[in-house]
Amino acid sequence: MTNTHLAARFLAIAKEKADAPLFFDKRDGQWQMLSYHTVAMRVCALARNLRQIGLESGDRVLLCAENSSSWAICDLAIMAAGGIVVPAYTTHTARDHAYQLGDSGARFILCSEGKIASVLLEVAKNYDSVKAACLIPGSNRQTDFGQTDFGQTDFGLHRIDALWQSNETGQDIDISGGGADTCCIIYTSGTGGQPKGVMLSHNSIQANIDAARELLAEGAAEKEAIFLSLLPLSHAYEHTAGLHLPVQIGAQVYYCEGADKIAANLAEVRPTLMTAVPRLYEVLYDRITSGVAAKGGLSAKAFDKAVAIGRKRWEGHPLSLKERLVDRLLDKTERKKVAKRFGGRLKYFVSGGAALNPDIGYFFLGLGVNILQGYGQTEASPLISANRPGDIRIESVGPKVSGVEVKLSKEGELLAKGACIMNGYWQNPNATKAALKNGWLHTGDIAEISEDGFITITGRKKDMIVNSGGDNIAPSRVEAEFLIQPEIAQIMVTGDKKPWLAAIIVPSEAIKEQASDVREEAVKQAVARANSQLASFERVRKFIISKEDFTIENNQMTPTLKVKRHILLSLYHDQLEALYR
Repeated sequence: MTNTHLAARFLAIAKEKADAPLFFDKRDGQWQMLSYHTVAMRVCALARNLRQIGLESGDRVLLCAENSSSWAICDLAIMAAGGIVVPAYTTHTARDHAYQLGDSGARFILCSEGKIASVLLEVAKNYDSVKAACLIPGSNRQTDFGQTDFGQTDFGLHRIDALWQSNETGQDIDISGGGADTCCIIYTSGTGGQPKGVMLSHNSIQANIDAARELLAEGAAEKEAIFLSLLPLSHAYEHTAGLHLPVQIGAQVYYCEGADKIAANLAEVRPTLMTAVPRLYEVLYDRITSGVAAKGGLSAKAFDKAVAIGRKRWEGHPLSLKERLVDRLLDKTERKKVAKRFGGRLKYFVSGGAALNPDIGYFFLGLGVNILQGYGQTEASPLISANRPGDIRIESVGPKVSGVEVKLSKEGELLAKGACIMNGYWQNPNATKAALKNGWLHTGDIAEISEDGFITITGRKKDMIVNSGGDNIAPSRVEAEFLIQPEIAQIMVTGDKKPWLAAIIVPSEAIKEQASDVREEAVKQAVARANSQLASFERVRKFIISKEDFTIENNQMTPTLKVKRHILLSLYHDQLEALYR
């Protein structure tokens, strides 16, 4: 297959797969299936009708909806019609939508009806560029399309389901454009300031898909794959690995009902693959260890032994004869129970989007759950490196994937080059020039590369803390030691140009409701334990307890669950400064 246009590739595959199952959504308590053929029919009908209502080649189309088969169909249809997909997070505020609409100059909006439409379309009234809006019905909608009063608008309103249920039944559409064309503009989540629109091409995403397929083939995980999609499809990670990769390998994709239903959906869907950010694995770790601790007794001892021996084996330490015998027994007991909890046929968890705490990685590996840590950036579509199924080194993000070159700058910054690299930032030549130099993407991450090519990310260039003694400190590495403590749910360390580190800490639910002095003492002991694993200049000397969790809703985290450091530093500025007096 030589055509690298993503929609063209999908339609060709759909003809081969025909009535094979593709997407599954949960409605009224039951999983509802759409076949490759049905999805292709809807993609073509929607693409034709988008053109009919005025979509022209190169038009930007803002897409904002919950993860579902509808999101995927819209994404493919926009590309098939010649448009450029501009994904937006469902957690966006009116201000976020205003920025993205204004910056992208989107001419069309495809969004969920209900609350999302109410906010987004009210904002859209202020933009003459918007020509039409199409509403996506869903099981979680709060209002019916016909009952929603959007007031007077200068743009047309349509229903997506009416557009894809065209009388035309053909599965073909004339797709214009080529692989080098920009197919989507994905805005960075803006942990340190205003988001930038990353222009990705069909070619760049396809390069990532080809590299990922090679990894799956090595792990015998490509055939009959079943994905559970959890991360927002508006994120480059899920857009590539949770949508376009699955459809190209003929997989099935189930859309998770939500973060609170992960455990139930894992048991129901029984996926073979799941991609997620480290925060999910931290939550699973907390739930599992809390449950084991509550049971106590011999059960807890056996579980802890499975983790300990498993980790020892993964770290390459020799096992005694007794340990080898116990290890085999634990495979049939503790590890079998864990496998069943995840559905019984999970081949790999894939972690990306942020650094995974090695202790949590070893926890899952020790329990027989394969977890591959990878690394990438939106600007690289996003995959740059990943652990190989046959050689997992969980402290690292693995070697570069096929089609990518990497090297370190004189300052130790990781640089990447290859077909997966973006076309540039939308209407931002200065930022593009700063990020792309002689074809090399300057990632902003400080790294080390071993002799055999394994990459370890040691810090973020912009986030690096340089204390008053001149020590360079990677906050993410320090924070990882604290997050393994059961009393600490979230943390952000600070101390640039200061003599020592301070922190903002969110206590775990278990101690949050305790009296303030009890809570303070519990956190203090947890900080002491974490500090014992760190170098003296990396230790947290003082801390404040946050008045609230870091969440997306209060603008203290990005939609991909990264802490917005600049927001927290501003919010807690006076309290942090007081710690140093």
